[in-house]
Amino acid sequence: MSESDPMPGAPEPEPIRIPDEDLDDLVSALNRTMAEVRQHGVILDRLGSEADEEAGPSSAAPESAPEGGPGGAPSLFILAMGGAQYAAELAELSFWVTHILLPVYGREIGSTRPWCAQWHEHPEAVARLHALWLAWQQLTAAEAGQSGPSTWHRDHLDHALLQLRAPDGPFAACTTSPSRLAHRVLTTPDQLGLAA
Repeated sequence: MSESDPMPGAPEPEPIRIPDEDLDDLVSALNRTMAEVRQHGVILDRLGSEADEEAGPSSAAPESAPEGGPGGAPSLFILAMGGAQYAAELAELSFWVTHILLPVYGREIGSTRPWCAQWHEHPEAVARLHALWLAWQQLTAAEAGQSGPSTWHRDHLDHALLQLRAPDGPFAACTTSPSRLAHRVLTTPDQLGLAA
């Protein structure tokens, strides 16, 4: 007989009841845990692919990611990725932006704080949000200590949001009023032929 089997003649245990006002806290905790599990999966996938690359022949370079890290190792930064690797990383980033960043830090859209629902089409926004997400993963991990989240806010979040949501930032030609949705990727100097 296993420990989970009730003793013969023992009364049935009462079902666990959770008050409705505690359900939101429980759902929030579960969502945070699921986000952490996904992030750990991404990290494990990266570590596994790095181990595979080290075990394989040294002449084989990844086709989709240019060498950009120390010692020629592929960079973790999204702009150094390509193809399926970029798409997978963007999907993970989108989940974090949609379910963690915007619900907490999104604030209202206005002329002094534009936003674009199609942020993933703005290369600068993707780069800044990805850097912010990488820092979040590092500084909200248990190893970062109790001051890790505060450091993330001070050193990463505040500056990134000021740049992203500035009136002349990457979303300058996008939504400035929730009632008037807009999207336009601004022209860069290289597209105008001004780059050297």
